[in-house]
Amino acid sequence: MPLITFSSPEYKDKTVYAVAGSFTETVLKIAKTNKIPISFDCGDGECGSCAIRVKYLGEKTPMGYHLEEKEKKVLRELGKISKDDLENMIVNDLPSEWRLACQFIPRDEDIVVEFETQ
Repeated sequence: MPLITFSSPEYKDKTVYAVAGSFTETVLKIAKTNKIPISFDCGDGECGSCAIRVKYLGEKTPMGYHLEEKEKKVLRELGKISKDDLENMIVNDLPSEWRLACQFIPRDEDIVVEFETQ
């Protein structure tokens, strides 16, 4: 089971276990279950209020899912990623460090999720 450490300047860091391979538990759902106050408005990847920065821990190459088109659009509109960032991710087969908590489903790897509070 991966460890997810939630980190925010306004909130004490909290580490929780996530169920690896569930393919249904988004970071936002895990945060809500553990009473971690990540900001969100729509919960559907439309508004971008739940933007998070994901840092992968360990020596392995990150396995995180790549961005869906809706998530790319919102993160670009927010200025979190650029067209060059997207091209670099595709060429080097790397996930984005910026995600939407309502869309990002963690894999079997330890991560730090930096977020804003509600």
